[in-house]
Amino acid sequence: MTRHNERTDILVIGLVSIDILHIGDKTYKSIGGAGMYTALASYSSGALVRLLAPRSDIVRDELKQFSNVVDWFGPEVQEDQLPNLEISHHGNDIATLEAIDWGAEYQLSKEFLPRDLSKYKIVHVAALSSAERQLYFLDECLSRGARFVSVGTYSKVVQQEPDTVCKLIAKADAFFMNGNEANLLFGSIDEISYVDRSQIVCITLGRDGVRIIDGDSKSDLSAQLVDVVDPTGAGDTFCGSTLSGLSSGLTILQAARQGVHMASIVITGIGPSAVLSSK
Repeated sequence: MTRHNERTDILVIGLVSIDILHIGDKTYKSIGGAGMYTALASYSSGALVRLLAPRSDIVRDELKQFSNVVDWFGPEVQEDQLPNLEISHHGNDIATLEAIDWGAEYQLSKEFLPRDLSKYKIVHVAALSSAERQLYFLDECLSRGARFVSVGTYSKVVQQEPDTVCKLIAKADAFFMNGNEANLLFGSIDEISYVDRSQIVCITLGRDGVRIIDGDSKSDLSAQLVDVVDPTGAGDTFCGSTLSGLSSGLTILQAARQGVHMASIVITGIGPSAVLSSK
């Protein structure tokens, strides 16, 4: 594990999971989790990163590689207590979350948060078991002096807790979602009209690129066309790389172009393998 550096740019609050991935007629096992993908992409794009997540004894090689580059801290659990996701990819940007076991996610609490979050340029609250859990951490981060807070989401909480997700959007400095989630919340990505002038909303659209809403301006970025092996984690990878760019002083469009590039790398391998092998 990397030692904590007082100059850390980004703190990610989220999860590391063990995933079963069904892609075509093959099945793979890989590490995953929104927190893991976000933190790894931030690091791989040049940021100094910490990840608050339930942490296991390092057994799997991918976990060792990840923990060597990201300062991963949090409640200590057994590897079989890490969350488990089972995902089927059907092509054409369509995936099904077949099953999820949140494991020891419940052990994640504000007691593990650093008392002073003003030292971080960005704090990101990645997907957790519920939007209410994310709001719990978002409010706690604001109370501890976080200067810039971003949040991600996923379709299940958008479907089950739309009002809470909207509260998250309203309180966050930046929010990340995909096109399906935007359509569920607003009916269309063109209907997001109440974003504050100081807020950023990023909507990933798979092979159709990304919509960036920065206050009252909207911009569309094209995707980079590559041979897709596994699209798992592409959105969170985009998020982490974009946040890294913002933390280094890039504009949102410059940072998002960096995010698009990093997302184009991760989808060429199973899980995070393509990004890990580049380090």
